[in-house]
Amino acid sequence: MTSVQSGSARMASGLADRVLSEAAVCGEEAAHFASELIRVPSVNPPGDAYRECAELLGVRLEAGGFETEYIRGPGSDPKRPKINVLGLRRGRRSRPALHLNGHIDVVPPGDGWTVDPFGGEIRDGWLYGRGSADMKAGIAAAVFAAEAVRRSGVNLRGTLEISGTVDEESGGHAGVAHLAQIGRVTCRTTDYVIIPEPFSPTRICIGHRGVLWFRIVARGRIAHGSMPFLGVSAIDAAAEVALGLREALGDLVTELPVVPEGARQPTLNVNSIAGGQVIPGLGATGEAGAGQGLPSPCVADECELVVDRRYLLEEGADAVRAEVRKVLAGVEARRPGVRFEVDEVLSVEPTHTPDDCTLVESLSRSIEAATAESADLVASPGTYDHKHFHRIGGIGQCVAYGPGELEQAHQPDERCALADITRTTQALALTIVDLLS
Repeated sequence: MTSVQSGSARMASGLADRVLSEAAVCGEEAAHFASELIRVPSVNPPGDAYRECAELLGVRLEAGGFETEYIRGPGSDPKRPKINVLGLRRGRRSRPALHLNGHIDVVPPGDGWTVDPFGGEIRDGWLYGRGSADMKAGIAAAVFAAEAVRRSGVNLRGTLEISGTVDEESGGHAGVAHLAQIGRVTCRTTDYVIIPEPFSPTRICIGHRGVLWFRIVARGRIAHGSMPFLGVSAIDAAAEVALGLREALGDLVTELPVVPEGARQPTLNVNSIAGGQVIPGLGATGEAGAGQGLPSPCVADECELVVDRRYLLEEGADAVRAEVRKVLAGVEARRPGVRFEVDEVLSVEPTHTPDDCTLVESLSRSIEAATAESADLVASPGTYDHKHFHRIGGIGQCVAYGPGELEQAHQPDERCALADITRTTQALALTIVDLLS
């Protein structure tokens, strides 16, 4: 069995073997606990069952020797409180401190399921259900990795924390962002963060691309549809903008190891487009109520685009904003009478944890010891709560590492391999010992 080294120190092979053995048993228990979590339908939107899910996690943490704390996030509806749970296991000292974080919210199940999305079924080596991969199996692996360390009798020098937070699927503002803003999880309290998102037992996610979401409203001039040359079509202008933004992407390829391969370049997605006028209830026969409505015979004087622009570490948000302005100015110059209004909806800068930092090196060694495979460093095409730990909390050593396949997230019949849960539990347990003992 490969031993685990930390700097010049080496984890005794006997201790490593003991932790791996306990974690193998705990991995099986983690799968069953993940099944329990799945059976709590903590769906976002609208934010159902957050309290129930947080309390289920809190009870399990307390059983493992953690002190628990519940923190309500902003924007809570009395009927749907945004409850975050944190567990603290104190070591001989407050630092170093390792924080394992997972989000308890899941997206709605949608259609196409052949199993109960909230049944938590375990069958043929797989755990099924909404959140099995994204990311209740990851939360369970973190909890039972800590339990394996406890059962191994390891006396921790530093502090271990585990949290279950809300609203990640809608931005994480009531969850990790709030905990960082109130000073509960920042660089003043925490040295390392691992987020067990589904990147597989041999992949460490060291960062993500940036994102700019913006709303563009094109305004033209109305005219009769039989004489469109007397008006200025906002829809035509918006279409030209969409094409112009896509052409402006260029062929830059990032050095960050973003997966899948196509996401190593800038990407653009038009989330929605709406424009023109409709006569409600007027069908194709001309009879009221006979159909969904016919367009009015007018040139559209307004059209709205919502655009999702993912950008690279090498680009920067200001360069993307300048690119948008240039495209809009070009369309305005070619189409007299058109004007644009731009509203930025969301801005998230790219993140990149250094490949050679203590956390990445420790987790890489642990992965090799647990899986007999070398760790693969990757970056995410989309954002996750890394952004809040980095931007608000100021924590430089943050990665994502968890069981399951990223492609399973938000899919019907979402599933996670039981073997993945066990191997991740083992690697996380070794990392806890390596960093904190």
